[in-house]
Amino acid sequence: MPKISVEVPAELLADLDDHVGEEGKFVNRSEAIRASIRKTLDLLDDIDERQGRLDNEQ
Repeated sequence: MPKISVEVPAELLADLDDHVGEEGKFVNRSEAIRASIRKTLDLLDDIDERQGRLDNEQ
């Protein structure tokens, strides 16, 4: 799996950390970020489909 590096504002990282760990929804930051990316891309696909911009060959 490729690795990427991103800069994240401290307040966003703190909010993310509230959802990670034994008491959170995700086991680690990477899993939380991957889930967020997947959800965002799905939402963008839904918007593109509604706007007639989605290529049906995907």
